[in-house]
Amino acid sequence: MRTIDWNEESNSVMLVDQTLLPKEYRVIECKTLSSLCEAIKSLRVRGAPALGAAGGFGIALAAYLSSAKDMDSIMRDLKVAGKAIVSTRPTAVNLGWGVKRVLNALSDAYDVAGVRDIALYEARAIADEDVYINKLIGKHGAKLLEDGDTVLTHCNAGKMACVDWGTALGVVRSAVEQGKEIKVIACETRPLNQGSRITTWELMQDKIPVTLITDSMAGWAMRQELVNKVIVGADRITQDAVFNKIGTYTHSVLAREHEIPFYVAAPVSSFDFKGWEGSVKIEQRDPDELRFFGSEQLAPEDVEVYNPAFDATPMENVNAVITEKGVFYPPFLLDEVLV
Repeated sequence: MRTIDWNEESNSVMLVDQTLLPKEYRVIECKTLSSLCEAIKSLRVRGAPALGAAGGFGIALAAYLSSAKDMDSIMRDLKVAGKAIVSTRPTAVNLGWGVKRVLNALSDAYDVAGVRDIALYEARAIADEDVYINKLIGKHGAKLLEDGDTVLTHCNAGKMACVDWGTALGVVRSAVEQGKEIKVIACETRPLNQGSRITTWELMQDKIPVTLITDSMAGWAMRQELVNKVIVGADRITQDAVFNKIGTYTHSVLAREHEIPFYVAAPVSSFDFKGWEGSVKIEQRDPDELRFFGSEQLAPEDVEVYNPAFDATPMENVNAVITEKGVFYPPFLLDEVLV
């Protein structure tokens, strides 16, 4: 199935619980808004494009759960729901984008039934468009990969981070689909290991050669000339920086030092046209994500922890941004993306 989808029979949100991968592939059902918000906050569903769909489906779910009998009441309920959804992951711009897009679409509704119909229609449109957009990103990005390349990636920007196909891994998939032999080096992505748990699992499912390394090995792998390109995803792109999983900035510095192209693959919906690095709130995660690994204690329980989910990579470290509208090179002018 898709990473996230709608259950027509129960009017609920279905999603792959990514916290269980690779040990178990399980689809869970979110029948309440609180369960969906918990799934977003705990990273059962994650990745910028997937969160856009989660935001859209969240408003649809709230519409079906609302007991409101008139337009004013149901719109109040949905605005409250929207704020609750967005608050779960403040850095990822797609989550708020998905919520806002569905809420804006409701201006065409005349009654409560129409609100529900339009909310679901728009949420499904977001999901369908995501697959199409990722295929376009892959098509444009595949031109940057040569037969025999080894691509280093960070975190997970594959089908599990999207509704399907993927952004950074979508570029790899598209290149492989064209007949190119591409290998991937996946960084583990501490502290939650999305690279080792999810990226390697995805690529092995597709029989694309992948090698797992620790996050701290990236520089050495580059110095040993084991890496030809670096491709990462993005949770938010401002005029001056790319916000992605913590550790991305380090890879960009290393790639620049070793003269290796550093590419960012992301949909236009991840662009924050009014923001800049200093205006973005970086999500701070639970300190126990570093103190423990599952039930295993890795550090003293009272040690001070700094655990930001994302970092900012300055645009001067980026060789190109790959979107559904094409590949953009420096100097990066976000207005060009709108053309």
